[in-house]
Amino acid sequence: QVQLVESGGGSVQAGGSLRLSCVASTYTYDRYSMAWFSQAPGKEREGVAAIDSDRRTTYADSVKGRFTISQDSAKNTLYLDMNNLKPEDTAMYYCAYNPIRLSAPLRTAGYNYWGQGTQVTVSS
Repeated sequence: QVQLVESGGGSVQAGGSLRLSCVASTYTYDRYSMAWFSQAPGKEREGVAAIDSDRRTTYADSVKGRFTISQDSAKNTLYLDMNNLKPEDTAMYYCAYNPIRLSAPLRTAGYNYWGQGTQVTVSS
């Protein structure tokens, strides 16, 4: 069983920045996919950004140029650097993991391990 723990959420003004972190009990495999998802109240969970063991990154159109996903494999840690935050970014953010390379890395169904989420609130 893989455990994921997110942190770094909070409340910021529009235009501000946050760095989310996700620590995994283990993800040091030959192949894997990790991603950040967001879910606002009453809405479906949506893929935000993903990275795999080949360092391939994938971003939702809404965050391209503003968010950056990265990882520190030695520390089993995934990061999401969020810049120029907008009120529409307000959501619970979840870290997800699967020890395979995914052809569609922003699909919720592609992941079998999830963290508890960290809240991001952006005020105008």
